[in-house]
Amino acid sequence: MIILIPAYEPDHQLINLVQKLQEADPWLTIVVVDDGSGQDFQDTFDAAARLGCHVLSYAVNGGKGHALKSGFAFIAERFPGHDVVCADSDGQHGVADILAVADRVRHVTASMVLGCRNFSGDVPARSKFGNTVTRGLFRLATGQRITDTQTGLRGYRADMLPWLVSVRGQRYEYELNLLLEAQQAGYGIDSVEIATVYLDHNSGSHFRPVADSIRIYAPLLKFLGSSLSAFAVDLAMFVILSAFTDSLLVAVVGARLVSASVNFMVNRRVVFEHGKDTSLRAAATGYVALVIVLLAANYTAIWALTSISVPDLPAKILTESALLFVSYAVQQRFLFVRKSRASVTARAVQSEPAAPETHIPALVPAQFQHSMTAKSGNQSPKRFRSN
Repeated sequence: MIILIPAYEPDHQLINLVQKLQEADPWLTIVVVDDGSGQDFQDTFDAAARLGCHVLSYAVNGGKGHALKSGFAFIAERFPGHDVVCADSDGQHGVADILAVADRVRHVTASMVLGCRNFSGDVPARSKFGNTVTRGLFRLATGQRITDTQTGLRGYRADMLPWLVSVRGQRYEYELNLLLEAQQAGYGIDSVEIATVYLDHNSGSHFRPVADSIRIYAPLLKFLGSSLSAFAVDLAMFVILSAFTDSLLVAVVGARLVSASVNFMVNRRVVFEHGKDTSLRAAATGYVALVIVLLAANYTAIWALTSISVPDLPAKILTESALLFVSYAVQQRFLFVRKSRASVTARAVQSEPAAPETHIPALVPAQFQHSMTAKSGNQSPKRFRSN
């Protein structure tokens, strides 16, 4: 079992975590990724190396996703066949919880294991709110109920490493992308309940509320932008056709045909990352079926609302708002999905870990020593730096 710890400008909590892990299990192998923290934090990483950790280091901060993928690539090369548990460096994850996730990983197949907090006690408001929103959006997109979508304590089987390296995302959005793509890649999601710990109200977090939230919610935001544009076209056509034909059926159907054509092309090419993975014919066929179903629901809902004296325009707006998220969930889960896990794994295995797509830094080859060597007398730091 490998414990992977990504770290950016860490404080003493990193060393405390390493020492406690080694006290609990002296045979653990620990890999620490210095995500471009700079010279001011070199002493901390040197201390981790002297404790026996393998320290990967590069000059420029790339983000948590970048650091994790660097660690996965390193582990796949140096420790093939070993499972991995990822833990944060800021002290939020207790040793008992890390080992509990590690134990669960050993007993599951084709699943990632999440250490899920219950968010009880003194939890910062922004953390509780952020997790609530993300949890709701995740359930909408995948149909899966996960209590903690933002947890950094996660366990992965060794055979998942090629897929982990292939998933896009360089910062905090990467971990959410893993959850969103797991089902399509053929992986399940298991969980272990862990303690909810926020030290000093999470002051050590490097999460940027605005910039990183935009990254995390980008797929949904793009979908909303596309849907709002299509809604504007649909609404304009609905008003025009209503005025010229005086027929609700013609107005609804005609407006939807125009807006749906525009919406399909935008969603396939821009909104959904894997939209082009599905053939145009298959995607178009599925989209037409979805449009027909939504159109029937749209017409029925508008008819029901207008029959109780709700004006046409408000009825249209209420109906479209209700069906918007249904449309997103269906397209995300069934229409614009990633290729099968076999093709993803084959592509990842054929390419080098440092391929431009994943932006994993090329590490300078170095004399490799097991992390326990430092404990038996060799105290020299083991650092692997990018070219």
